[in-house]
Amino acid sequence: MSDAVWIDGEVVEASEARVPVFDHGLLYGDGVFEGIRVHGGRVFRLDDHLERLRASAAGIGLEPGHDRAALRDVVLRTVRASGYDDAYVRLLVTRGDGPLGVDPTRCTHPRVICIVARLEIFDPERRRRGLDLITSSVRRDPAGAVDPRLKTLNYLGSVLAKREAVLAGADDALLLNPSGAVAEASVGNVFAFVDGRLCTPPATDGALGGITRDTLIEAAGALGIPVREASLGRVDLLRAQEAFMSGTGAGVVGIRSLDGVQISLERPVCEKLGRAYAERVACEGVPVR
Repeated sequence: MSDAVWIDGEVVEASEARVPVFDHGLLYGDGVFEGIRVHGGRVFRLDDHLERLRASAAGIGLEPGHDRAALRDVVLRTVRASGYDDAYVRLLVTRGDGPLGVDPTRCTHPRVICIVARLEIFDPERRRRGLDLITSSVRRDPAGAVDPRLKTLNYLGSVLAKREAVLAGADDALLLNPSGAVAEASVGNVFAFVDGRLCTPPATDGALGGITRDTLIEAAGALGIPVREASLGRVDLLRAQEAFMSGTGAGVVGIRSLDGVQISLERPVCEKLGRAYAERVACEGVPVR
C-alpha cells in the first residue's frame, strides 16, 4: 500500500507525480477540487462530490474534459492502485498549461489529478479533548468576490487563518464574513447547539456547502434533533451548549474553546451525530473493488 496519483492519464507513485510549472493551477490557483473519503473499501458519497466538482467548475467557466463516469473511474482506479481501504482522495481539475498571464482562454487542455493518501488533520488526543479555536483576523471573501460556495484551488484565506491559529497555540481558526457573521473554520463547517437547536451557518454567510455537513443535517433530522441553517455570531458560539466542526478530512470533532473561553467539555449532540456519521460512512458508498 502506498500513496498514488492519477495524472495525465496514468497512475504513478506519489513521489513520481509531476505538474508542469506552466500549469495555471500552480501559477494562479486556477482550478477546482474535491476532498473525498474512503472507508472500509467504499468511497463515500462519490456522486455528490462529483456533482459539486461539476458545479464549481461551471462557476469558473472550466470544462473538465472528462464526464462524470470518466471522473468516477479515475477516482476508483487510483484508490485501487493505492491499496488503501481507508484514505483521503483529492480530486483536482486545473485550467491546464498555458503561457504566463492570467488569461484562461489560452489554456486549451484542462488537467485532471487524483491523489489518494492518508490524512490526519487532528491527532487522536485533540479529537478526544476537543479543539481550541481562535477568531481569525482573516475574513471570508464576500459572495461578490469569489463565491465561497465554489471549491477552488485558491485557499490562501484558509492557509493564513490556520497559520494564525497555530502561531497562537490554537488548533484551528474561526473565520467571519465581512459583516461579522460566522462563516466556517479554516477547513470545516461549524455547528452550534444553542437553546435546544442545532444551527449551522448558511452558504450566504460564506459557508461551503459541505458534504459532511449535509450528512450531519440529515442525521440530525433522523435522530429528532432540531436543526436549521441560521446566521451565527461569535457570541452565539460562546454561549452555545456545545459546538463542533465537520469536514471530509476532519470528520466530526468537538470545539472546547474559542479565544480562550471554554464552550463545553461535554458534547452529547456532537458524539451522537459523530456515531451516526461513522455508521453511514461504514456501510454506504461505492465499492472500490
